[in-house]
Amino acid sequence: MDDDEKGKRFLELIDEQNNLQWSIISKLSSLIVSKWGSIELQQQLETLVEKHSTITKELNSLDKNNNIL
Repeated sequence: MDDDEKGKRFLELIDEQNNLQWSIISKLSSLIVSKWGSIELQQQLETLVEKHSTITKELNSLDKNNNIL
């Protein structure tokens, strides 16, 4: 993957990660309001956190040689 492709992918991942972060905050807020009683919200939050972790790992792998930042 050349630097332009890496840069484009980096920006796509950052955008996706940002959207996930807002979704995580929303689900977490709803879970707090439910007094942590919603299994469905807990599962949705777990899935979002896993996706966020996957994106973070991919972002880190794109920048192994510090070419992007």
